[in-house]
Amino acid sequence: MNKRPLQVTTAVLGLVPVITGVITLLGIHDPIYASARLPASALLDSNLRFFGGVWLGLGLAIFWLVPAIERQGLLFRVIWGAIFLGGIGRLLSIILLGFPPAPFIGFTALEVVGAPLFVYWQHRVARSYACDTGREHWHE
Repeated sequence: MNKRPLQVTTAVLGLVPVITGVITLLGIHDPIYASARLPASALLDSNLRFFGGVWLGLGLAIFWLVPAIERQGLLFRVIWGAIFLGGIGRLLSIILLGFPPAPFIGFTALEVVGAPLFVYWQHRVARSYACDTGREHWHE
């Protein structure tokens, strides 16, 4: 199985946390939150900037694993596991507070449904790589 489509898709998706992570570092002045006209809150601003930094770091980790994606199974699963858990948080928000704007519903679907599919795709690429090279990939 060719790894190139997985690498390209992963790199393109990696742009999302990098770009939005940088924007979220603006805190409550992030255009999304600024448009919501939230009251100034040091707690909210601090948390938004923190999570923006974490999100940016996750995006950079995605870029780091792309070149050797067939050998980065553990990191790939950890990253997509974190994204999946974020999607569960969004689902809880939908259940408790209602639907967010449409793009965030799409993000939720990608996070909850897409994450397991991406992990499976990477597993298949890694297995194919292991068969082609005679290398074991299970302990990575």
